[in-house]
Amino acid sequence: MKPTGIEAIVCKDIAARQQLGINKYGTTVADNNLSLREWLEHQYEELLDAAVYCRRAIAEIDANAGRCSRCEMIYCECEEYE
Repeated sequence: MKPTGIEAIVCKDIAARQQLGINKYGTTVADNNLSLREWLEHQYEELLDAAVYCRRAIAEIDANAGRCSRCEMIYCECEEYE
């Protein structure tokens, strides 16, 4: 069965990321001989970046809704609105 919808998009994204990695590093993840700790450190750094991107998106949604991103109240008295 061929992926469709969001799954198909994710598969295309994975293939594109693989090609980007091959172009940048000259190897695939499977052929890269980093230690397990190095792989985990890379993953940790990526997760930190993802958390920042997620929090920024939440703040934008809250701001557009007139909500404070700290306490979620509309027009609160947190530092953010001072």
